[in-house]
Amino acid sequence: MEHSMSIVTKNHITDVQRHAIYEALLQATSSGELQRGAITNVASHFSVSKRTVSRIWHRAMFQIDRGLPVDLSSNLAMVVGRKRVEVDFNQVLGIPLRRRSNIRSLASCLNVSKSTMHRRIKEGALRPHTNAIKPTLTHENKRARLEFCLSKVTRSLSSQILMFHDMFNVVHIDEKWFYMSRPSRRYYLLPGEDEPLRTCQSKKFITKVMFLAAVARPRFNVYGDEIFSGKIGIYPFTRLEPAKRSSKNRVAGTLETKPILSVTKEVTRSWLIEKVLPDIRAKWPGSQVGPIFIQQDNAKPHIDVNDSEFLEAASRDGFDIRLSFQPSNSPDLNVLDLGFFRAIQSLQEQEVLGTIDELVHAVQTSFERMQSQQLNNVFLTLQTCMKEIIKVQGGNNYQIPHIGKDRLGREGNLPLQIECDQNLIDEALLHLSA
Repeated sequence: MEHSMSIVTKNHITDVQRHAIYEALLQATSSGELQRGAITNVASHFSVSKRTVSRIWHRAMFQIDRGLPVDLSSNLAMVVGRKRVEVDFNQVLGIPLRRRSNIRSLASCLNVSKSTMHRRIKEGALRPHTNAIKPTLTHENKRARLEFCLSKVTRSLSSQILMFHDMFNVVHIDEKWFYMSRPSRRYYLLPGEDEPLRTCQSKKFITKVMFLAAVARPRFNVYGDEIFSGKIGIYPFTRLEPAKRSSKNRVAGTLETKPILSVTKEVTRSWLIEKVLPDIRAKWPGSQVGPIFIQQDNAKPHIDVNDSEFLEAASRDGFDIRLSFQPSNSPDLNVLDLGFFRAIQSLQEQEVLGTIDELVHAVQTSFERMQSQQLNNVFLTLQTCMKEIIKVQGGNNYQIPHIGKDRLGREGNLPLQIECDQNLIDEALLHLSA
């Protein structure tokens, strides 16, 4: 025999083995008839019973006589094996959200196993969702948010189409804590790889530094080349202090970088006047016509828009730089909170850090590594968010829309401004007048 198969020890043979037996029988035929002893020889070669070989041959001949293709597949495919556990997902809507926060709890409510629930989630019957807490908005907050977004809508001089302002004269500033390490981090390890050991004295006192970031919208020429990156700067709230005592790392009196853990109005004013304003004047593209607005949130350390020291410094060298406040409880109206900070943090966390100076360097390097096109995309996302805010009459119960900015950019169709319907504006104005 030309066919060589392993000894079958199970009760059922595979479809491949069935076809191999049939091919062996075909080679043992003469004028359409099996040779004497062919079934015995094939059964012995494949280690199956003569009855099994005979049944395969008669099944194939039955199909051939009726002009059917030879199909020797097992008839037990839908009879044997584990049966699919059916889950009534209509019950999910009746389960409180607090009981749907993990697979174990949800499986218990539906009276199925965790493995079954996990398989159904992978199949797409349920979708995992990470939910973030949003600020509570009062009626006054919603009204202020709606008025702010409406103030950013302008009419195109050429086409008379309503669009959001291009925001080329706005600098967004905000503060964020960056940590030396996070208490919990996700890694992807090989099955046999050792788990990393991360230690610290106390998870409550992980070294951290607050940074003040300032960004504007990038500029590109007609060929898509960058004219202005939009990255004004990112500034750590740190100070140099002499070491009080000697250690194995340095002698007493050596200047060390220490974080400023309490940022006051005086500190904020100093950083704006001594760091942000000089960088705006040095990096701003071309000659500025009209005022430049620095948009900030309503945090207590932020100075008033009429602060005399700031106004004096902001009017130097022919610049007209002014402060403005975004609506209260509205981090979604600042490009830094909207996505740019997260992008910086994801890069910073890839670095190995041991000192405050290394943390500062990692954050500043990550800030510079961010592509200006990504910052421009966040400004476009801000415009889409303002459109959604107008739709929900100043609320924050909306999903950030996706317009495929990367695809539009590759095609050369990325818009500069987002359009806004006249009917939407009329409805918003009617709501404000009510």
